[in-house]
This record gives sequence, C-alpha cells and structure tokens, in this order.
Amino acid sequence: MSTDRSPLAPDGFPELPSIAGVTPRVARARYKDWDRCDLTFVTLDPGTTVAGVTTQSKCPSPEVEWCRRALPLGSARALVVNAGNSNAFTGNRGREAVETIAAQVARRLDCEPSDVFVSSTGVIGVPLPIDKAEAGLVAAFEASPCNWEDAAATIMTTDTFAKAATTSAVVDGKTVNLVGIIKGSGMIAPDMATMLGFIFTDAAVEPGFLQHALNDANKASFSCITVDSDTSTSDTVLAFATGAADNAPLEDDDSDGADAFRAALSDLCLQLAHLVVRDGEGASKFIRIDVEGAESDESAHRVALSIANSPLVKTAIAGEDANWGRIVMAVGKAGEPAERDKLAIRFGTTQVARDGLAVEGYDEAPVAAHLKGSEIEIGVDLGLGDGRATVWTCDLTHGYISINADYRS
Repeated sequence: MSTDRSPLAPDGFPELPSIAGVTPRVARARYKDWDRCDLTFVTLDPGTTVAGVTTQSKCPSPEVEWCRRALPLGSARALVVNAGNSNAFTGNRGREAVETIAAQVARRLDCEPSDVFVSSTGVIGVPLPIDKAEAGLVAAFEASPCNWEDAAATIMTTDTFAKAATTSAVVDGKTVNLVGIIKGSGMIAPDMATMLGFIFTDAAVEPGFLQHALNDANKASFSCITVDSDTSTSDTVLAFATGAADNAPLEDDDSDGADAFRAALSDLCLQLAHLVVRDGEGASKFIRIDVEGAESDESAHRVALSIANSPLVKTAIAGEDANWGRIVMAVGKAGEPAERDKLAIRFGTTQVARDGLAVEGYDEAPVAAHLKGSEIEIGVDLGLGDGRATVWTCDLTHGYISINADYRS
C-alpha cells in the first residue's frame, strides 16, 4: 500500500449504505511486516446467492480454483480476503491453506466449506502461512463489525486509496442497494477482471440470473480496462445477493425490475473499474480510447487494447507528446482488419489524421493543451464497418518502474 495518493484519485471515500445480511470485519494476520489489517472477513446471511468471474490465466491461484468449484452451487455464507500474499503457484501447500480457511469458517458458521469464498492478493510463489491465516480468522471472528472503508482498505496491496462505489435500483416496487469494494493498481489487464472485486446487494436474485447479469456487466467494465497488459493469477469478482430487500426474486430478464437491476449492476462495475485505472501504478493520466468503424465490436475491442497496452503510446501521453504516429503503429500491429487510407485519429475533439495522412493545416496546439490535462481522450475510426468499443487505461511513468522494481523489498 503506497503512502502517495494517486493524483487521479477521487476527493474522498464515498458514503455507502449498509447492506442487510452482510457483516464485514477486519483483522491482522500479519502476512507481511506492516502495521495494518490484512484479512477481511464478511459473513452473509443464510439464503445468500453468489455469482462470479475469475481470471483466464493458465496459472490460477488455489483460491481461484476453489471459487470456480463453489460458484455453480450458487450459495454463500462467508468471504475471506487475504492481502499481502497471493498464495499463487504454491502447489499442495497453497491448496491446503485454502481448504483450512474454508473449513475453519464453515465450523464457525455451521455451513458447508463450499459456502465460504476465499481470495488472496500479493506476492506470487510464497505459500500462505496457515498458522497466520488461522490466527487472523480467530481475531476476525471476535472483531466488531467494521465500515466499508475499513474493509476496502484492508484488501489493498500497492493501491494508494481505498476503492468503493454504490448504486440502487427499484425491483418489484422495492429499492434495492448495491455496494462494491475493489482493489487493483498493477498487474491489470482485461482478461476477465484483473483485480479483486466484491459486490453486495440486498436484492433477491436467483444465482443463474445473477451470473448472467454479472457476465454482461463484466464484459463492458472490468474486461475493458488495462494498466500494464499483465493478467493476474488471482483475478476474481464475486457478487453476493442476500435477498433481505424482500423483493420477488429476480429469476430472468422477464422478472419485474430485471432491467433496472442489470443497469445498476453495470453502472457499479464501471465505477469500480474506473477506480482501478485511476490508481494505476505511477499513473498521472486517465485515458479513454474509443474505436469505431471496425468490422465487428470484438475487432474494435482488440484494436483499442492494442493502443491502450502500447508502451510507446502510454509514454507519449505521460510526456504530453502529441505523437499520433504511435496510434497508427498500435492500430497496425493489432492483427485486426484495418486499411491505412481509411484511418482517422483524434485527440480530444481535434482531428489530427484522416484518410491515411495528417489533416491539412493540422494545428498541434489544441492537442498539446488537451494532453496537459489529466483526462485524455483518443478516438480512432477504422472506416470499415459498424463495430465499436471503448477501453480505459492510464499513462506509463517512471513511477510504475519504481513501484515494481522494489515490489518485494
């Protein structure tokens, strides 16, 4: 956790409602030599349903594998999040740690181990110390309930600020609330989610519909952000629905309020995803990249990612250099259909290139002024079809190198 708050951070932590049926607590397991809480324990009332999306990494953590096996069952009673140690690439010792955590919580709550969801974040390759995890859980069991800010701060690693958001919707004539907390700053690339995010709602939602709604929300949010093109071994986003709002359960898209719930969930996920980008390691610019005119939305998405992940594009933005040639390069290397003489590029509202060459009489001054701000927009029109996509990223500064060169020290 950094002591230097990102210049792109919001002014403060938002006011969040409590979610009936959800009780967060935090404790110190002392996974690292730091003077802060590093274990989050959330209890969920009986009847809570769950959905989730996890990393597409071929080297997932034991926690990710545990969640994948439990998610199809659709029920949850608890969440445990460890910060400071990802427990990834740790073989049988790592799996034993997850099983021990789930069993200890299950005994406490008199539930099935599969009702306990576990996530960990931090250094890869170091087994999670079981003795510290067990002691941390004992402390968490006895701790007083905490607020959302404490819970969000406890799951942080290299994050510079605690991240959370809220939305609401009217479902079956009742107002339901949604709250999300998230962590993520580096090792962020959109091959699912690339961070740990946890969403809680008092809505009654059947697990199948909750999963479909989360899949769609993820596709337009967490899977549209990138900081450094690196996909984590531990990426997990889980959504828990307690049903305490007592609405008629949302079963499918024909249920009363289904559209409103979907919209609220999508809004919440996008808010959380943007917070991750705004805390990108070393970031000083929040960058929106819009690609249109592609042969398909999927093609536009891949082109946008090629631009967003280019170190040359990201360093040019960091240096406030209106080098649109690097955008051309990133489009050309994406491996997607593109025609040089149909390509158009803009920075902010200023068109800089069209029909494969610089706009006649192009004045760089307004572009330079745009790049001096902290909110940057890049637009690309491929001129081939109706496909479009938006991706969000940040610039690449020396701060990123400093943070990651010293990560384990």
